[in-house]
Amino acid sequence: MAISLYDVSVGSMLQTVGAVSAFVEKGRAWCSEAGVDPDDVVESRLAADMFPFRFQLLSVVHHSINAIEGARAGVFGPPAPQDLDYAGLQALVADALARLKALSTDEVNALEGRDVVFKLGQSQIPFTAEGFLMSFSLPNLHFHAATAYDILRQKGAPLGKRDYLGAMKIRA
Repeated sequence: MAISLYDVSVGSMLQTVGAVSAFVEKGRAWCSEAGVDPDDVVESRLAADMFPFRFQLLSVVHHSINAIEGARAGVFGPPAPQDLDYAGLQALVADALARLKALSTDEVNALEGRDVVFKLGQSQIPFTAEGFLMSFSLPNLHFHAATAYDILRQKGAPLGKRDYLGAMKIRA
């Protein structure tokens, strides 16, 4: 069986963004039970020189559905800052998940071979769509998802590895 660009990109994104959506909700529920203001979590960091929880979730969205849109447009750059509270971040992740689910296999597979340029200031990094998605956006997606998970764990949310893994593609 051949594996398509859709399978390796959107398939992985659906699992990871779905898991993020679920563990962010579990974190919100924990905040409510523990008397923690979820908006205090939004600016939490693992280390002083790392971006906060807000940026991690913005980056999860950016390196999933926005990466697909960037591959379509042929250009991608860093995410725009957004000053969202915990509920706003949850809604953003839920929207990204819904938009990923709406993508068709054919429309994603049609991106294969297209040129995509990552622009950061004056720097430009050229990719093919599949190189961009597999070697740039997917690793970034997983890094930011893991960091968001770690921040919630550090704050005390009762998350485990299965929360991070999400819905695995098991044999029926």
